[in-house]
Amino acid sequence: MNDFDAADHQAPISSDALTRCVQEVAAHVGADGWGQPPKMFALVPTAQIAIAEPHLLDQLEDGSELTPIEQHPLPEDLHGGSAALEEYLGTTSWAAGVAGCLVVQEILVLPPSAAADLDSAVGGADLGAAVGAALGRDNSADDVIRAAAGAHPDRRAARLIAAVLRDGRSECAIALAPEDDDDPFAEPELRTGDNLAPGLVHALQATLEADPEDW
Repeated sequence: MNDFDAADHQAPISSDALTRCVQEVAAHVGADGWGQPPKMFALVPTAQIAIAEPHLLDQLEDGSELTPIEQHPLPEDLHGGSAALEEYLGTTSWAAGVAGCLVVQEILVLPPSAAADLDSAVGGADLGAAVGAALGRDNSADDVIRAAAGAHPDRRAARLIAAVLRDGRSECAIALAPEDDDDPFAEPELRTGDNLAPGLVHALQATLEADPEDW
């Protein structure tokens, strides 16, 4: 699922290249506001693009080792949650020249204090699954739990970005949607964490291990 097919020869990628891609995609997607469907990007070595597509040189970011390339729109039935997205990724593979991939999707986040309210709303259902579903972490929560999380008054819209490289490195970040009293033109702060979306990260890494010849 990509438009770039290059030779399987890549120079080592520095430690901050993935962080730069996450920041670049966050700014790119954020410029179009909120209420967007999930999007996928191939992370391609900029040097390879310069060789394969020299006419694009003036569009490439100066000093960037990797260039995010947005892919075709994802199926509309993936817009409802992380479980469907992770399942779809199981059918995805990349050409050898792609060094990594990235997904950005809008989610809901809840404060820890929401656990008691969700417990009452869903009649003792698994609260860990409920909060995990709202954070995009869990793909076992059912529709009742998701609905309860989505209706909670303290819910907060957020944008989750997960990126991985073929060498196993990954990075995730969350940007919270502005509240009513926030500056609507301010760029959202990116908050990173070591375990924000383990299921999604695993699914993305599997796409890089898949052989395109198998599809």
